[in-house]
Order: sequence, then C-alpha cells, then structure tokens
Amino acid sequence: MTGLSDPDLAELGWTPFFGGQLAAGQDREGQPVRVMSVHRGRVTVQGEDFAGSIPSTVPGGGSAEDRPTVGDWLLMDRDTSTVARILDRTSLFKRPAPGDDRRTQLIAANVDTLFIVTSCNEDFNVARIERYLVLAREVGVRPVVVLTKADLSTAPGDLVDAARALQAGLRVELVDGRDPASAVRLADYCGPGQTVALVGSSGVGKSTLVNTLIGSDTIATQPVREEDGKGRHTTTVREMHRLAGGGWLVDTPGMRELQMSEVAAGVTEVFDDVTDVALECRFTNCTHIDQPGCAIQTAMAAGELDPARVERWRKLMQEDVVNSGLAVARRARQGKGSSGRR
Repeated sequence: MTGLSDPDLAELGWTPFFGGQLAAGQDREGQPVRVMSVHRGRVTVQGEDFAGSIPSTVPGGGSAEDRPTVGDWLLMDRDTSTVARILDRTSLFKRPAPGDDRRTQLIAANVDTLFIVTSCNEDFNVARIERYLVLAREVGVRPVVVLTKADLSTAPGDLVDAARALQAGLRVELVDGRDPASAVRLADYCGPGQTVALVGSSGVGKSTLVNTLIGSDTIATQPVREEDGKGRHTTTVREMHRLAGGGWLVDTPGMRELQMSEVAAGVTEVFDDVTDVALECRFTNCTHIDQPGCAIQTAMAAGELDPARVERWRKLMQEDVVNSGLAVARRARQGKGSSGRR
C-alpha cells in the first residue's frame, strides 16, 4: 500500500453504510480497519491510529465469502489484533477458482468503480469486455472501459466506438497510461474515499497505469511478448494504493480465466437488447436455436440482432447455469461439513 499521510476513516472509504453496522454494543469495542492487501494467512489493514499485519482468520468463518479480501472493512479486537468480524459489503467481486470448481476466489470488496483495462492491440476482445461488464453489473458497481496503448492501433477511435456499442451509456476512456496528463481524465472516479478496482489481462498496461495514477514507479512492469502480444503477470497480490486525489485503487493480478457464476442478473442487464427480444419467443423454454416461433432467430434474420452477440449471450447464460449449479452444490457440501463439526 502507498500513502501520503495517515488517513482517517472517511478517507479510507468509511460511509454510513458501515457505521450503521456498529449499533450492537459488543461491536463498539472493535476497531474498524480496512484490508489493504491479502497474503497467505494474513492481511495488512489500516484504520485510525493503526496499520499493520494481522491474521486473516475470522471466527466461525467457513465459506469463501467468510474470508477477508482486499477492500473489506473489519472489526478488529483491540486487545489481540485479530479479526472479530467482517462488516457487510456494498459489493463483492468473486469468481470460481481457476481449475477448481470446488472453491470460490474473492477479488475485491466495497468497490465503487471498476476500470476494465484493455489495450488497443490483439488483447482487445469484445467477449472479454462483456464478461467484466457482467461482473460489474451483477454487483452494482459502475464500469468504465479504459483503453490503453492507442499507439498500437491504426484506428483507436474504432475500438472506442466498439466498446461503447456494448451497452448504452457505457463510459469508455482512451488514455496513455504513461502520461499523467492523459490519465487525469480518470480523476473523476478517484475522489476522496472512492475505491476503484482495475481488472484486465496481463500485459494491457495495468501496472503502468497504476504507477501513473499514484505518482510512483513502485509497481513492477514487464513488456508484452512480441510474438503474440500477450503479457506476463506483474501484479502478484491484490493490494490497495492511495491516490493523490484521495481515492483508493485496487490492483489485481491479470486473469487468464474468467468463469461466470451466479451472474444471471448481470447477463440480463448487459445483454438487455437480446433478452428483451427473447421475451417475445413463443415458448418460455425456447433454446433460441431451431424452435418454432423463436423471436431471436427472427430478429437475426431481419438484421436486428448481431448473431455473434447472440452467441456470446447464449454461451454466458449456459456457463452461468452450469457454474451456479456447482456453487449451490459447493455450499451444500460446506453446510454439511459445518454440521458435522458441531
């Protein structure tokens, strides 16, 4: 974590939402602290007159959501410097752990704005951007698409238009991550107490952008591979960095795999043009492939819907159904395990 001077609770992002959870008498003895970074078995936290590393164990915690993640607000026992409990979150980004459908990986909590960072080269991928948009809409966080490395495209404006076309009103910013004068257009999202998270593939310039926004070069960067334009992971931990404008920025490791789970509402919102048409299908269980009276097939034939977008929507819906079922089964197993330990 980087900082200017010791912040008070409001500067750390404390709001009445969190303060309202301290009504119970026993909670008044706990000290509110915010998770700045997560490491194996420990978290670094900061609050008023306290900053340090404490064990990440939460009393009674069983599921993945019961573990603290970067951005969380905790009540810390003043005497033992241990976690008393995690305060309810305004938002939580999570995903199925890559390669293991039995675990959930927490990404960040209590985020106000999600910067979806992609570069103007081979990394620009509409389907991937849509996946991040679904995550943001599902948890109620404002998404902003940030396009970097405009010099790598002969027509960066076309990529801006392609991103904006994904959803009405979507904010898209074209920036040079190396230039503070260019990155300043992101300042509106990074005001005092605001929390911004960065997500995107490795090599899109997230670490360079972070360095520019915090006015430091403390975040390691590496060039992309020339043979395929792909990047190497430079961020290895999820960590909050303090911005000169008073906000906080959560940097996350690049994600090679982003599976969807329990995001049906987010899919519906991001693909509202497709789902609105689907409501007109003759049968409620229409698969939108070859069923009679399929409104989506009719709309595609008339040029009113893009077949590629419909296919991406169908793939996300199917993926969400499968992974959501696995999540329900996982929680059931965890519940049985907890019962058996009593």
